[in-house]
Amino acid sequence: MDSNSEVGYRWYVLILAAVTATLAVAMQNMCLPVLFEEIAEDLGLSLVQIGLIWGIGALASIPTSLVGGAIGDRFGARRTLIVTCLLVGLAGALRGLSNSLVTLGVTVLLFGLLTPMIMMNLIKTCGVWFSRRQLGLANGVVAMGMALGFMVSSVISATVMSPWLGGWRNVLFFYGAIAFGISIPWYLSRPAPNAVEGPSSETDPKDLRQTVSHVGRIRDVWLLGFAILGIGSCIQGTLGYLPLYLRGLGWAESAADGALAAFHAASLLFVLPIALWSDRIGSRKPVLMATAFMIIIGVGMLSFVGGMMVWVAVGMAGLVRDGFMGVFTTTILE
Repeated sequence: MDSNSEVGYRWYVLILAAVTATLAVAMQNMCLPVLFEEIAEDLGLSLVQIGLIWGIGALASIPTSLVGGAIGDRFGARRTLIVTCLLVGLAGALRGLSNSLVTLGVTVLLFGLLTPMIMMNLIKTCGVWFSRRQLGLANGVVAMGMALGFMVSSVISATVMSPWLGGWRNVLFFYGAIAFGISIPWYLSRPAPNAVEGPSSETDPKDLRQTVSHVGRIRDVWLLGFAILGIGSCIQGTLGYLPLYLRGLGWAESAADGALAAFHAASLLFVLPIALWSDRIGSRKPVLMATAFMIIIGVGMLSFVGGMMVWVAVGMAGLVRDGFMGVFTTTILE
């Protein structure tokens, strides 16, 4: 492959990575908060049980974030994405077969176990195809794909897709089928340049343990881990409850879902400028601190403001959410 062809192809891979984040991960995940009212009514779930369902998927992602990266190292990011898109599509669709709290919890847990494997290998793909100078932009494009999926799913899942398809179960089946299909373009894609797409003869079963031990001794990794624990928990809890919270205050269904969509729309607009800003100044830490501060202020305001100020608070937190995540993943790679 000549250099011009390789340069052009890397942008195709980046677009495919962003589309994968949109369709296989973000839309499947963010449809739940706006469908929770319908799901709770159908299955007879309380608000606490809904919170349990929303949180259990995030809890499941903790061990597989590490395992997903290791599997990508072992078999190659492309091959891992082919398989995990298939599995995530199946797991997402299985949620639609749930008939109780237990079965919904199990299927959401399974879905939560698998989705980090996609995200870890999308990040790895960016690291293989793009130089450090372009890495912030590449991860920003993937984060923009996530923001787009979050926004579209929160707008259409309950108010458009559910009436059109005949209920929340069919919405989950539909999104699962789309994620399943994303494995096809990954199967047809080229291997990364100079990438090992299969097991290496030098691979040792101890490698994972040795790698974990090495990473565990790096102080900055622990600091970044605690940072994402706080910010991730803040965002996860807010997004899961926001539509139900606003409907409980008397907001119309479309307006409550619209507030969630506004959060992601603001993120979509500013994710690339934030990523480019971090590339331009050559330092990620100031960007991470500034964006984290805005998230804290915006979410904190939601606890006491009302009316139009809710939109201001949502916009402030949403403005930097995916920008923060894009810069954060770039920091991890570096």
